[in-house]
This record gives sequence, structure tokens and C-alpha cells, in this order.
Amino acid sequence: MNINTLKNDFPFFKNNKLVYLDSGATAQKPQIVLDSMNEFHKSYCANIHRSAHGLGNKATQEYENARQTVSKFLNAKTKDEIVFTSGATQGINLVAYAYVKEHFKHVIISGLEHHSNIIPWQIIDKSLHVIDFKKDLHVDLEHFESLLKSYPNSFVSLVETSNTFGITHPIKEMIQLARKYGSKVLVDAAQSSVHSAIDVQDLDADFLVLSAHKLYGPTGIGALYIKKDLHEKCKAFQGGGGAIKEVTYEKTVYMPIPYMYEAGTQHIAGAIGFASALEYIRNIGFNLIQKHEQELIAYTNEKLLHVKNLIRYTDTKNATGNISFNIKGIHHYDLGVLLDKQGVQIRVGHHCVQPTMKSLGIKGTVRISFGLYNTKEDIDKFFYALERSIKMLED
Repeated sequence: MNINTLKNDFPFFKNNKLVYLDSGATAQKPQIVLDSMNEFHKSYCANIHRSAHGLGNKATQEYENARQTVSKFLNAKTKDEIVFTSGATQGINLVAYAYVKEHFKHVIISGLEHHSNIIPWQIIDKSLHVIDFKKDLHVDLEHFESLLKSYPNSFVSLVETSNTFGITHPIKEMIQLARKYGSKVLVDAAQSSVHSAIDVQDLDADFLVLSAHKLYGPTGIGALYIKKDLHEKCKAFQGGGGAIKEVTYEKTVYMPIPYMYEAGTQHIAGAIGFASALEYIRNIGFNLIQKHEQELIAYTNEKLLHVKNLIRYTDTKNATGNISFNIKGIHHYDLGVLLDKQGVQIRVGHHCVQPTMKSLGIKGTVRISFGLYNTKEDIDKFFYALERSIKMLED
């Protein structure tokens, strides 16, 4: 397989000449994903888990097949450990209300968390403790252990790969440390899952969240992994059709997980498209994906060495998925506007990590993030546009 030809799989790039370097925000979709969703709408559009007719049975089967595909992607023990959500953000909120609210007082997070892994714990009024990061932005494991000692039996919620700086935490080691002090752990794999294989059994994660749109799938769908051992301790999160066994005016008996958390009509086409995206990734293989990404990172890092007044915040040589930087004396937003006018799509701003930015004494950064479809030619065009933008802003 020639990974440099994969761009042909994505209709987006057939319709325009844009350089798209914002896959960390959302990835473009291959034709196979669009086809699978369109096939549902054209051929067997019906509701799931409710109908006796053939269309309903077909839709239910494909939806449950999608759950099985996500289960295999994460190496879960059973597909019943997979709950479909609207994305990683809803997954974290679900865990907050259905499990953490009743069982924990203290929540420990890292200093590189997305707002979606900060705000839910504030809403449910938990004591929030933040792990320091070192000068190079990597997590301070000694401080992490000191927090675990001070607050044993706490809930730990960690991003695996930073959406801003491409730093990947030693997540397995951190889970093992948490276990030592009786803590449960949620892993936010929204960014990491598209770059390397995830094995929830090997990690020994209690919960894990991911979003399909980062994985070349549709928006509005994601998954939450809940370890089977914790199912009985998780409470109802919302009510409605499909989530119940029996309803009377006195009480409701809920279905077991995952159905307890899938009330109402689900994003059926989204789940089917999600599964197609995961199959697309599986067919390429993470060995090839990682090799391609490492080449792009190395190529980008080499070119960054020649950018004057560059401000780095961590070692970009070992970044995963994205690289974040600033140019001294130039506002990141101005660069974003000028790059856009030259057909280069990147992300600028605080990237939903305002507390991290405040710790660094900055308002935001320029971020470039890579996808399967990116090539060295894209990187060349980015740096050509960046150089022109810097010259315009310096004049």
C-alpha cells in the first residue's frame, strides 16, 4: 500500500486544492464512510431495537455489528462494554454523573487537559487536583504519586495525548500507579486513538472515551468503554425509550449497560459510519500509519529549525499528531487568517486548554495537525505560506 495515494480516498480533496492541517479538530472522511452511511439512509433506514419488520432488524444488526467493531478496535472483553455516545465529551460527562458523582470526592487530572475533562468535575462539585508538568510539558510522575498518596481511592481522569502539544502521557504506568492507591481511571483517547492501537485490557483502564470524527468517521458519534466489573455501580444517566425493561408510575427498571445509556433514537447512520472508519484504519494498519506520521513530524521539525523567532513549548521531534508553536512578536490569530487566505487550513487559539495556556503565560498557539492524507508537499506549502505571512506581518 502506498500511503501517499490515500488522499484519493477522500472526496474532500477532489473538490478543492486546500492544504488541510487541522485533523486534530476533525478529520476528513473517506468515501467508504460516506457510502456506508448513505446505504443506511437509502436501503434500510429504520429504528433499532424496536421493530419486528425486516428493515428494523437489518438496522439493529448493523448497529450492533458497529458496536462489535468498536469493541475489537479497543480489544474490550465484550461488546457490552461499549456505549455509543455523541463523542468523547459526552462520554466524560456520562461517567461524571453516572459513576463519579456518587462514589468519589476527589478527582485528579493532568495539567494538559481539554476543557471537557475539567468542566464536568466542576459541575458535579468534586475537589479537583492537577498534576504538575515539567519544563518540557511532560507529566511529573512524582507529583502524580504524591497526589495519589494524599487522596487515595480518588478518581483519575487523564488525556492520553495532548490535543495541543502532541505529548503522550505514559498512560499505562500512570494507571498502574493509580491502582497502587486504590483509584479508578478514565482515559481520554480522543487524540491518541487515531495514531496508535489501544488495548483497554492491557492498559487496565476502567473507562475510556473516543470520538469518531477524529478517526475519519462522522461527527456526533463516539464511544465510551466501561469495564464490565463496574457496570453494577453505574447509575442511570438519562431516561427514555430503548433504555428500559419496564416502566410504571411508581418505578422504572432499566436495561443493562450499554442499552441503559442509549435512550431514545440513536445516531444509527453515525455508528455504521464509525465502524466503516475503524475498518478503514484497520486495513491500513497502525504500523504504516505511525511510519507515515513519523516521517511527516521529522520533516516538519527539520523545517521549523529554519523559522526565525520560533517559540517552541516542548520537543516537537517526538510529537504525536500535532505540533504547536508561536512566532515571537506575531499574534497567532493573524497568522491563521493569512494562512487561510493562501489556502492553508490550520488551528489557532487556546485549543480548549485555557488553564494550560495560562500556566505558560500565553493566550494561544499556532497548531498544525496531521492526517493520513497529508504529504510532504502539504508541509512545503504550509511553510511557504507561513514565510509569506510572517513577512507581511513584519513589514
